[in-house]
Amino acid sequence: MTLTSTPAWQKLKTHSEALRGASAFTPADIARLDDFSLSLNGLHLNYACQNATQETVDLLLELAAQQQVEENRTRMFAGDKINTTENRAALHTALRRGDNTPLLVDGLDIMPDIRATQTRIAAFVDDVRGGAWRGATGKTFKHIVNIGIGGSDLGPRLASQALIDYVEGVTMHFVANADAFDIDSVLAKCDPAQTLFVVVSKTFSTQETLMNARTARQWLTDALGVDAVAKHFVAVSANRDAVEAFGIHADNIFPMWDWVGGRYSLWSAVGLSVALAIGNENFRALWNGAAAMDAHFQSAPLHQNMPVMLALLAVWNRNFLDAPALAILSYCERLRDFPRFLQQLEMESNGKSVTRDGAALDYETGPILFGECGTVGQHSFHQWLHQGTTPIACDFIGVSEDDRHKPEHHRALLSNMVAQMGALAFGQKQAASPHDIYAGHRSSNLILLDRLDPYHLGLLLALYEHKTFVQGVIWGINSFDQPGVELGKRMAKGLEANSVSAGENGDFLSHLLQKILPK
Repeated sequence: MTLTSTPAWQKLKTHSEALRGASAFTPADIARLDDFSLSLNGLHLNYACQNATQETVDLLLELAAQQQVEENRTRMFAGDKINTTENRAALHTALRRGDNTPLLVDGLDIMPDIRATQTRIAAFVDDVRGGAWRGATGKTFKHIVNIGIGGSDLGPRLASQALIDYVEGVTMHFVANADAFDIDSVLAKCDPAQTLFVVVSKTFSTQETLMNARTARQWLTDALGVDAVAKHFVAVSANRDAVEAFGIHADNIFPMWDWVGGRYSLWSAVGLSVALAIGNENFRALWNGAAAMDAHFQSAPLHQNMPVMLALLAVWNRNFLDAPALAILSYCERLRDFPRFLQQLEMESNGKSVTRDGAALDYETGPILFGECGTVGQHSFHQWLHQGTTPIACDFIGVSEDDRHKPEHHRALLSNMVAQMGALAFGQKQAASPHDIYAGHRSSNLILLDRLDPYHLGLLLALYEHKTFVQGVIWGINSFDQPGVELGKRMAKGLEANSVSAGENGDFLSHLLQKILPK
């Protein structure tokens, strides 16, 4: 039986047809603001502006039970190999656990290794920030350059920007793109004697990362000599031999594990650059926020479970209200990179067209994610959100606290956010001109943080991690692999080697490349 023929799916389909083209509520339904609201330790989810009724929610919960969300959740936290295509566990949650209860992977307890690595990271961070660990000339470090791509860049980059108020003593830089402008523009801002490079690559073979790392090494050795590499480079990788061959000392290699996917890896040594920027205490607060969301996700009943409800409403919009995209609208400048982070988290996880067993799907999975910050997006693509022919779901993300102490700015920011939600939900049905008609009944969530600090950021990131997992369970897909990125990589390598081994299309592509390369 396919998902679309199951009882819970069929009930939702019938229900959605009854609601199609209509609003599920009116502005008079003030009680929804309390009834459709969940909170955890200063993080709040309000879904009163979803085009959904209580019956919708009840039917979605039936779907969650049918798809065994609770059972799959238990399997993930227990370390079962739920990443079936790669035969791996998905245990990013183990990295932020507060206890040392044994957790077995292939018969081995992984907690001692996690704790040992965390102790090493904390000691290294204290040494660098305290001045005990210095560069080749004896100077302390003022610039931290994270070189990585994908999950080795997006999570640390987001956290460093979101928590910029907690960064002390150093300037953070991130390099990801193969475009030489990226590395050149960063190096131009740095002093070789006071720059520490953190190279992040599980395999230490990622093309963009290694290319940028080699350019950075050449820049450093030109200024300070080859012996400086051991004092100015550290690595986060599982490939110790390749790292040492690069010139990084064995003592300065921090491990990665195959049971942590890249887009879930901020909590591991991949977060080293963040810890260097904000310090160990704040980095632990980030962990603790995520751990609190883990505990909530594990224990809260499904109807009171924030990640579960966020995921179910996303399925409702994608599969039953025909919304092909989700707009991430952060009304906080420091969360400007949040849409980029979520693009990888959700689109790489759930951009799948076959089930865990390899059967072709007859329903849609992960939506397109895009977004922009606050009122900036209102002057860009919000026209399409309000009056375009395609319904788009939205997540509005705001911060209650006015930590800039500028109440005029803050009230304007939050007023604009609430107004956008209202215009999407209620529209404008009567106007002198058809150009002024707004369809309304377009779904949105409000996700509100009491304040933007390490703990609440941890809550927010883990909320979306678990939401992504639940969506994958509902759709019956593997959210922890990403085979779709490999074909293009293999083809690129063949083309770089001036070979037609880029596959059956190699000859065509080789000729195309020759046409665009400089003569």
